[in-house]
Amino acid sequence: MAKRQRRSYSDEYKRQAVDLVLSSGRSAKSVSKELGLDGSVLSRWVAEQGTARADGSAEAPTRQAAVPSADQADVIARLQRENEQLRMERDILKKSIAIFAGPRT
Repeated sequence: MAKRQRRSYSDEYKRQAVDLVLSSGRSAKSVSKELGLDGSVLSRWVAEQGTARADGSAEAPTRQAAVPSADQADVIARLQRENEQLRMERDILKKSIAIFAGPRT
């Protein structure tokens, strides 16, 4: 039985593969199929890079929160106004129930 030769990859290739997983939002398994790698290898690289960054030896990955577009901001503002209006109506109904359900004489 012939021994299988172990492939080695440069640190740059590993970093790019891990960055592809992190930036694409896809699983390590799907990216590894695309790159022709074993899924466990790429998963290990992602974990290793994550622990290296947690140790402070490399820059930690930052994911910026998506800034809502103007349309989304308008929708959010409208929904917040509507939410406040509904809260006011609910509070008024609670008070009216308390008044009508008060003690009967």
